[in-house]
Amino acid sequence: MVSFDYKTAVTTLHELRKSGERKSDLVVTLGENLIHQGYAGKLGDEVWAVYEQIFIAALDLGNDTLATLFMKNQKKCLENLDKRFPESPRVKILKGMKLEAEDNLDAALSMYENILQDDDANVAAIKRRIAVYKAKGQDQQAIEALTKYLDAFYSDAESWLELSALYLSFHLYQQAGFCLEELILLQPQNHFYHLKYAEILYTSDNITVALKEFCRVVELCEDNVRALLGIKLCTSRLLNLPTSAITSSTSSSTNSSFSLDMKTISDLNGLAKERLSIIYSKNQRGGNSANEIKIVISDWLVR
Repeated sequence: MVSFDYKTAVTTLHELRKSGERKSDLVVTLGENLIHQGYAGKLGDEVWAVYEQIFIAALDLGNDTLATLFMKNQKKCLENLDKRFPESPRVKILKGMKLEAEDNLDAALSMYENILQDDDANVAAIKRRIAVYKAKGQDQQAIEALTKYLDAFYSDAESWLELSALYLSFHLYQQAGFCLEELILLQPQNHFYHLKYAEILYTSDNITVALKEFCRVVELCEDNVRALLGIKLCTSRLLNLPTSAITSSTSSSTNSSFSLDMKTISDLNGLAKERLSIIYSKNQRGGNSANEIKIVISDWLVR
């Protein structure tokens, strides 16, 4: 039987809280050992943060038995937190999350609304309310709540991405693209945001600007397969257009410094094809299925 290292467990839990990582399976495993083996009393004031961390991790995993154990046992988790911090909004949010896990969404929403009546800037309550809206299929309310939230907390990148996804679910590509533009302003070196933006532009038939963004992704993240595929798709479409149409499309681009000609488009198409061929040749070695994939990719690239 592997011995339990108390100090390592406490350090690991602390580092996970500090970094914001949600390694729920690890947290639950360490938490069970800490509590069931009687180490909780050694944690001092840190015990409250650990209780909260373990409880949320248990809900993440759908571990209702563990979560309920923490809820009902007087010496553990929520009841201890409730006694230590009576009427604490943070503890109320944990109770609301438990209600969400039990699919009691109306009660959870009511709890979050009550918290926001006392403090309309409680970020955790706002985000949990948005999560409930989405769980109830009330995406329009979620969009409205996210929009209002981002008016006050502009720099929350995750919320911009969430709002973009909601707009995409309604095929509102212009609004989704705006969200990605805000993300790019916040984090211009994040290639993932450029990639998402490029894909939205391509879907909305803004091919020249999409091509520019796909090229930007490759600049930030060399040999990004999705970006290379995007370049291949964009250039293939542009090569099938008359030269006058390409010139018109480029001149109407939102970035006047971005210009294209047939040679540049053809070169980009060839480079994307070459890099994709090399990447798939490296990654798909051996076996009949691997060879079949290489053949399919090669056939597509020559189109």
